[in-house]
Amino acid sequence: MDSSEIFSDRFERQQELVPAERLAEITASVIGVGAIGRQVALQLAAIGVRRLQLVDFDRVDLTNITTQGYFADDVGELKVEATARAIARIDPTIVVEQINDRFRPKLEIGTAVFCCVDRIEARTAIWRSVRNRAAFWGDGRMLGETMRILVAADEDSRAHYLTTLFAASEAQRGSCTARSTVYTANIAAGLLIHQFVRWLRRQPIDADTNLNLLANELNVTCPTP
Repeated sequence: MDSSEIFSDRFERQQELVPAERLAEITASVIGVGAIGRQVALQLAAIGVRRLQLVDFDRVDLTNITTQGYFADDVGELKVEATARAIARIDPTIVVEQINDRFRPKLEIGTAVFCCVDRIEARTAIWRSVRNRAAFWGDGRMLGETMRILVAADEDSRAHYLTTLFAASEAQRGSCTARSTVYTANIAAGLLIHQFVRWLRRQPIDADTNLNLLANELNVTCPTP
């Protein structure tokens, strides 16, 4: 069986859930391909995004196997390269742009931006740069077994997102992924992709979702006009 036959019916089970025609128009930028970001990139590839931009300056270390879903033979490699290789195993026809660097304000970004960095000051700086350029913005945060998924895709959700940014001095000590597990990252990524697909379907989005796995608590906030 050749590759064209393999990919011809790959989307059969999701075709009524994910609008392929809108997805084909999208370039998605994933800024930070660590715990949540790597899972976001792989899930985007799996649902059929055609163009992906990966932005990260870091290399894979041993702890990333446990918490971020990298493989033993990825250790020491650039995260963008290791993730691009995994994406190619899902679908080699996806165009992947690798940016081995920190996010720079002049960087051309996609229609959809997934901010998966681990420091609040970085989120704030990126948001200020892209808020008027990205039609869809998703931000995944987690600590231990708790996660917060923030989405901005209209005037109300953008205003709400601004209220979630705070000074670095107010943040908990250490990065938001200082304590993490791969299953928490996978769930957080899935929630981000779910909101993205709702946006593709032109359905209402949930601007702010908080999930605490340990306490089994879920809270969802939708901004009011």
